[in-house]
Amino acid sequence: MHTAGDPRSPQGLSYLALPRLLKSGRRQKCLEKGQIGLQDDGDLKFLLKGSQLQKVKSSSWRKDRFYKLQEDCKTIWQESKKMMRSPESQLFSVEDIQEVRRGHQTEGMEKFARDAPEHRCFSIIFKDQRSNLDLIAESEAEAQHWVEGLRKIIVHTGSMSQKQKLQHWIHSCLRKADKNKDNKMSFKELKSFLKEVNIQMDDSYARKIFQECDKSRTESLEDDEIEAFYRMLTQREEIDGLFAALSGSRETLSAEQLAAFLRQEQREEEAGPQLALSLIQRYEPSEAAKAQQRMTKDGFLMYLLSADGSAFSLAHRRVYQDMSRPLNHYLISSSHNTYLMEDQLTGPSSTEAYIR
Repeated sequence: MHTAGDPRSPQGLSYLALPRLLKSGRRQKCLEKGQIGLQDDGDLKFLLKGSQLQKVKSSSWRKDRFYKLQEDCKTIWQESKKMMRSPESQLFSVEDIQEVRRGHQTEGMEKFARDAPEHRCFSIIFKDQRSNLDLIAESEAEAQHWVEGLRKIIVHTGSMSQKQKLQHWIHSCLRKADKNKDNKMSFKELKSFLKEVNIQMDDSYARKIFQECDKSRTESLEDDEIEAFYRMLTQREEIDGLFAALSGSRETLSAEQLAAFLRQEQREEEAGPQLALSLIQRYEPSEAAKAQQRMTKDGFLMYLLSADGSAFSLAHRRVYQDMSRPLNHYLISSSHNTYLMEDQLTGPSSTEAYIR
């Protein structure tokens, strides 16, 4: 039963986060600022105001662009001069950032920005295959604000619970799909939402569910109607059956029942009540259930989607080799495609691909 699924996988999502997002108008402010001690942070305040930065793409291409942290404190808006570019395409999530580097520490900065003072330069490195974002600030202080501010948010994002990550991801998908920003979902916007959550669905079936949930008969879904649609979309019958069998058809699992599941299904032979209790404390969203040392189906699903529920053993992440030697002392076992940033015929090659 171990799952190696992506926590963003729609087939594993719980709808527990949805009502709060919808009833707050799906407009998340930076609610976590106080919780992470950033309510008076100068770097965060600077990023929320935004500033003009010079974007570097080649020796002949440097353009001034405005960058600003959005109110959700998880998204960056970047100005674009491209015609017909949608507002949503000008956004990128802080969660997509791998790291922020100071100075001339990317191939692009080394090649195209050596003339710029190093203390004004920084680069945003993404987790996926998109190109690095090489930027030059107007002053050292401005660069400092961006580097330190982004690093603080990245640290906070990395420490979010599974529930918080799901909330943010669902909110992002809903925001992208709501093209006219009226906090309602037309059928056309709903199809866009399904695409965002990577669900392939026949139009006639999607329309049938849409009409079932449109209790107000307004040809759009809002608030509880979207929640109802989402429940129908993400129901997992096999998880429901498993949970019912484990709990004896009760609404919650005891620590002993969870420990038995860990031993018998997850093959964690040493699992006992203490491990089960620690998982309940970590993944159970209901404070009432947590106080009773029990786990609801939502908490069980959160556990299955987590690193603790993965087939991959966390112990194997530990680096045991001597990693202090120069890079050329090691064998890099990789395909010839590893150094390619785009396609195999005309795309650029870069050492950045090896770094990633």
